[in-house]
Amino acid sequence: MHNVLHAAAMVPMSIPSPSWSGFDIPLPWGTLRIHAYALCILAGIIVGLWLTSVRWKRRGTPEGSLWDIAIWAIPLGIIGGRLYHVFSSPDAYFGPGFDGTGDLSLIPQIQRGGLGIWGAVLLGAVGAWIGCRRAGVKLTAFLDAAAPGLLLAQAIGRWGNWFNQELFGAPTTLPWGLQIDPANANFPAGMAADTLFHPTFLYEFLWNLAGVGILLLLDRRFNFRKGRLFWLYAMYYTVGRVWIEALRIDDAEQISLFGITTRLNVWTSIFVFLAALVIFLLLGRGGRPVPDSPYLPGKEPSPEATSEASSRSAGNAPTVTSVTSHDADRSVSDSGSRDNLPDNQSDPGHVDQPQEAAGDSGRGTQATTESESAGTAARKAPGSSPESDVTK
Repeated sequence: MHNVLHAAAMVPMSIPSPSWSGFDIPLPWGTLRIHAYALCILAGIIVGLWLTSVRWKRRGTPEGSLWDIAIWAIPLGIIGGRLYHVFSSPDAYFGPGFDGTGDLSLIPQIQRGGLGIWGAVLLGAVGAWIGCRRAGVKLTAFLDAAAPGLLLAQAIGRWGNWFNQELFGAPTTLPWGLQIDPANANFPAGMAADTLFHPTFLYEFLWNLAGVGILLLLDRRFNFRKGRLFWLYAMYYTVGRVWIEALRIDDAEQISLFGITTRLNVWTSIFVFLAALVIFLLLGRGGRPVPDSPYLPGKEPSPEATSEASSRSAGNAPTVTSVTSHDADRSVSDSGSRDNLPDNQSDPGHVDQPQEAAGDSGRGTQATTESESAGTAARKAPGSSPESDVTK
């Protein structure tokens, strides 16, 4: 027991920042730098797409339609996220007060960090809308399917801030305080080298991860449609983002409203929450939800295609019938016409039955008549009774 306590006392009561932030790939003309930040973003996209694909497939959507949407949504989402970050933290790019002393060449350098979620969601939704129109599905259906996956991608992507030693919070004495290298450009000037900071990346990771589970449970319980799960995601995320953003001390655009001056992202989160709440409530009016097809009007698959797809998913081969109902109706109608006309007036478009078949038919009719006559004679025979006839 003493050894366990001694080992516990030796454990540092803080979170160290990594000294590794990427690796280089040698090329004939130089080296290609692979940043850990980019790897975290990529891992988040992959895992988020996996969860979205599982949910999207369960809605009976066209095979491959997710990739038709993702090829538009992901690039535009990254562009939108970068543009939002640039304009919400403009000093490094345009200079303080937009005085022109900034460095515009930093704007495309995403590997340095800086993707604003609301720009990513806004422009990513535009890309998703384009992809949904091309695939013949509803944007609201896709947003409902993608909401938990989007939150999961954000949770994983936040670890990129840890590798970059950026976007941390104010100083703290909590045992999970984050260490920042004093030589790092992001270390606040004038603070002691051993100062610990709130690990806001970890707070948001845990908040988002819990939100994924909450969204999945609520969706299973209430089966949200028409975009309501997406707006629920927006409300949940913004609640966490307000208090996490308020902890951060990095440079950001400050906005004064209602006598309160705070970061732009805080005000954005508040307004997004209120808008999402109103839309969520409006979409929920009208009583119990009705089944909502993910397809755009006029783009629904035919019943035959749906049946064949279900058969394939069950591992069964499609059933092929040898005679269709249309052919059967024609057969009955034609045979009836031939029976009602003399032989020389039958439909010349049809081939007469072979003589052997006709003979067999005649013999079968004769046998049936003889059987009926024998049954009648037996009933009329002396000693027969209705009861014995019924028993037969």
